[in-house]
Amino acid sequence: MQMNANYTSLVAVGDSFTEGMSDLLPDGSYRGWADLLAGRMAAEAPGFRYANLAVRGKLIGQIVDEQVDVAAAMQPDVITLVGGLNDTLRPKCDMDRVRGLLDEAVERLAPACKQLVLMRSPGRNGPVMHRFRPRMEELFAHIDGLADRHGAVVVDLYGADVLGDQRLWDVDRLHPTPEGHRRVAEAVWQALGYAPEDDWRTPLPAAVPPRWAARRVADARFAKQHLLPWIGRRLTGRSSGDGRPPKRPELLPYEGSTERP
Repeated sequence: MQMNANYTSLVAVGDSFTEGMSDLLPDGSYRGWADLLAGRMAAEAPGFRYANLAVRGKLIGQIVDEQVDVAAAMQPDVITLVGGLNDTLRPKCDMDRVRGLLDEAVERLAPACKQLVLMRSPGRNGPVMHRFRPRMEELFAHIDGLADRHGAVVVDLYGADVLGDQRLWDVDRLHPTPEGHRRVAEAVWQALGYAPEDDWRTPLPAAVPPRWAARRVADARFAKQHLLPWIGRRLTGRSSGDGRPPKRPELLPYEGSTERP
């Protein structure tokens, strides 16, 4: 990793986390940490180019099949790869297969860029996520080993207590809020060697916990709007990303704003 970096291109690879859900813009599109990061990098490098190949719902096998070779062919300065977490959240998950596919992805991407960025994804606090933590930590340990072998940077979001704060997670309980995405962008920015803008690990101000009744109402809304549709897709073999193209499929000059309207 170089300090005072001045990279000229970025390709983001992954699933809904990298696509930018739930950082919703007025036109109905999603922004997210990768777009925010690209905007800041573009301000440092005239002619900066950016592609975002991430699509919601993708498993690591789909990421390898659909995104990895495309990203490698672009030969950008920086590639970010975040994948495998969707696999760990499935009731049946072959961790040997997940590790093997991550190996394949990193072996293809690392030689194709100046700097590969991997992540230990953030984990929201709560009983449901607690059930899957052993798989997640197994995944992250493997990512650490891959980074050591291939010279990749690992952004440790999982180890940041603040990103477990429920206030940084959307009502679907799977994706960060706009403030959560902003903190992730700052974390990757610093990991790439740029000067810090702030401390993304700073805890949120203390708040009064919601009352029992309010929590039950929120749980019911979550189950109806998000959990039951998710279960339905699992039972029918469908994904929220089926048939959906990447939002930025080509490595083109970045045009956009880092400011929310």
